[in-house]
Amino acid sequence: MINWHMRIAGVLLFGGVVAISGCKGSEEHSTAVVQQLPERTVEIAEVREETARSRIEVVGTVEAVEKASIAARVAGQIIELPVVLGSKVEKGDLLVKISAGEISAKVLQAEAQLSQARRNLARENKLQKQGASTQETVKSLADATRIAEAAYEEARTMLAYTTISAPFSGMVTKKIANIGDLATPGSILLQIENGQTLQVLAQIPEILLLQVAVGDSLAVRIPAAELTLVGEVAEVAPSANPLSRTAPVKINIPAGPDLRVGQFARISLEGDHETTLVLPGSAVIAKGQMDIVFVVEGKTARMRLVRIGAIYDDEVEILSGLDPGEQVVASGAEGLQDGQPLKFN
Repeated sequence: MINWHMRIAGVLLFGGVVAISGCKGSEEHSTAVVQQLPERTVEIAEVREETARSRIEVVGTVEAVEKASIAARVAGQIIELPVVLGSKVEKGDLLVKISAGEISAKVLQAEAQLSQARRNLARENKLQKQGASTQETVKSLADATRIAEAAYEEARTMLAYTTISAPFSGMVTKKIANIGDLATPGSILLQIENGQTLQVLAQIPEILLLQVAVGDSLAVRIPAAELTLVGEVAEVAPSANPLSRTAPVKINIPAGPDLRVGQFARISLEGDHETTLVLPGSAVIAKGQMDIVFVVEGKTARMRLVRIGAIYDDEVEILSGLDPGEQVVASGAEGLQDGQPLKFN
């Protein structure tokens, strides 16, 4: 019986020794793995706290400074329309010709009445010199002549409205009418724009409106053209829209071969002074949708997730994940692992 108990105790003792030996071996193996990471030479930087103006972006649309909607001023059928969508026109080129026989007849009628009034006035002046007419009769005929001249000029002006010419050089960007259509006073027929002079129309929030003045320079980015330009504020609305709480602002920008009317634009404005943390851009590593940095703890690299904000040239704003004064790996962070020993330049 004693031998049986001694055997059981021996087995338990042996198992404990094996278990302890196994745990010790596991610790040694884990330590060996850590020690296998090679020492990396890096440069470090300190997380800095800076006070800067926040940046606010508003959206806008590229427009032509010179643009005109061509409308009819008289009624009539369109008989000439020598332009198509996208046609380039010079100032004074024919855009639309309207047939207006009634107006042409009125011009002929007014011309005939004016000619008759002038003959009557000339005859009466001759009779007055001979003593066969009175001054009052001559004066009445002179008034009638002036009325006839005004009627003739009015008819000629109406006739001129049947021919519409380009008010400036540009391009036809909208074509609504066609030959044979009936034009009526006020109806839009065409739209032309001068793409050589461009501006961006943006709706500025009323809270920032007082910070924008005519002549200010603003950064304008055109994503479609991959361009960042400096524009000059040309117009600022004196009041805001009570519904949207915004006001229109026009910013002149230089024309370019990749710029088109209607393109989407972003305008950068300065907001209030804010305190923020900044790091060299090389310290932040993108891992999928995450951003990480390696914080220096003694002589060891510790990986930490951060949330970044605005990017300023070669620096990046840190919104969370770091504290001011902490040391991070600024150069040589690529391929670095958590817990890897460091050596500093």
